[in-house]
Amino acid sequence: MLFRVVTQTEQEQSLGAAISPLLQEHAGESGVIPLVDAREAFAARVLLARRAQHKLDVQYYIWRHDITGTLLFEALHEAAERGVKVRLLLDDYNTVGLDATLKGLHQHSNIEVRLFNPLKLRRPRFLNYLFEMRRLNRRMHNKAFIVDGQVVISGGRNIGDEYFGATSDILFADLDALLIGEVVDAVQQDFERYWTSEPAVPLDQLYSFTKPQSVSTLHKIAKRYEQDPRAQAYVKAIEELPFIDKLRHQDIDIYWAKTHLVSDLPAKALGRAQPQQMLPHQLQEAIGEPQSHITLVSPYFVPTRTGVNELIAMAKRGVQIIILTNSLEATDVAVVHAGYAKWRRKLLRHGIQLFEMQRLSPLARREQRKERRQRLKGKERFGSSASSLHAKTFMVDMARVFIGSLNFDPRSAAINTELGFVMHSQALASRLEQAIISTLPNYAYQLRLIKNKVVWVERLGQHRSWYYSEPNASIWRRVAVRILERLPIERFL
Repeated sequence: MLFRVVTQTEQEQSLGAAISPLLQEHAGESGVIPLVDAREAFAARVLLARRAQHKLDVQYYIWRHDITGTLLFEALHEAAERGVKVRLLLDDYNTVGLDATLKGLHQHSNIEVRLFNPLKLRRPRFLNYLFEMRRLNRRMHNKAFIVDGQVVISGGRNIGDEYFGATSDILFADLDALLIGEVVDAVQQDFERYWTSEPAVPLDQLYSFTKPQSVSTLHKIAKRYEQDPRAQAYVKAIEELPFIDKLRHQDIDIYWAKTHLVSDLPAKALGRAQPQQMLPHQLQEAIGEPQSHITLVSPYFVPTRTGVNELIAMAKRGVQIIILTNSLEATDVAVVHAGYAKWRRKLLRHGIQLFEMQRLSPLARREQRKERRQRLKGKERFGSSASSLHAKTFMVDMARVFIGSLNFDPRSAAINTELGFVMHSQALASRLEQAIISTLPNYAYQLRLIKNKVVWVERLGQHRSWYYSEPNASIWRRVAVRILERLPIERFL
């Protein structure tokens, strides 16, 4: 069984009873615990699943069939065995290879699984796109892990090893938040909207030749993972986190703030939502007009002509703008990078600061680890030891914070459904701002404009390296981006 056995005392104390005194002290506000560290984010989900007494409502875009994905499936199964009602809503685009496991879970009397915007033909899956590309291009990108209607974890992370620091070759800098208080009711209602929506189809209504995998088999696989040396090392590292005891004993910093949920209507996935019903409109109303500062973090940043003009107008008003996104070497979608690269020169020309996250191979990380430790004097990356960026957040005027699933690109704005939170907290904004600003120079290229040419500056301590083309990207990848920049494809990105 993952982690230690929960004691009888802990089982008897519901989450509601544990947090009720805190909520009485902070009426009208929500408590926010940022989950920056990948392993802490995984631990929080497992511990909360083990504390659940009544229900677990879980909604995700991606759920991998790997170590952390299997262990979290087993955590849901263990909760169901205790009598907890589990509802699992997954976007169907990324469920390849999961049909047997999901059907096995769905057969449990306390577990119900629904797939959002599902493929009608389960195998071969690609045939669906030949006939329903318009519908299937729209996906549910929301992430929410709701426990007993009292606590929610939401943000940028999907479920999979790369999101929780359990793999050695792909690690993402990501960000979630654990929330309690008033906003949880809004998230619960939002889940209900999606759960009962037209695109959310119960698993037993989808025809498939795949036989269900029994939950006993799932349990055996989870136990086998726990015996795997890689998983054992990961679980041991999780158990030794100071965060574990702090969370168990409620000895952890909580940021109390007026917090607003912003979320698309499920009808957006059917192309039926009006602009005022979509997250960008809600976000603009909740955030207001920036007056002095914007720090924006997005793995996929496609500003479009309209967005670029808005950013430039703010910069002309004296707003300081800092943007962090993935470099070409770090991104996993080069075509999306092209939708950003075409605007870099114009943004830099108007004083907007651009940073691009580097990517280091495992070998390069090992070779440079000692040198980096010496030069960086103990500084750590934003997130953890991540080599690619997946967080979606921004801070406005050092007073308002957004954390959620929204990428700053046309797909998130107009096609996929998204979910996020706006928190009015100077303390939280300051913490995240400092975490980003203090580490950007060490793990991201800073872009400069020299004689109207974009230059990438890499810094290691006092040492600086200058690159006059996309650093550490092959010539073919660079040429492809140059070509894509010139094509009218922004609205599809």
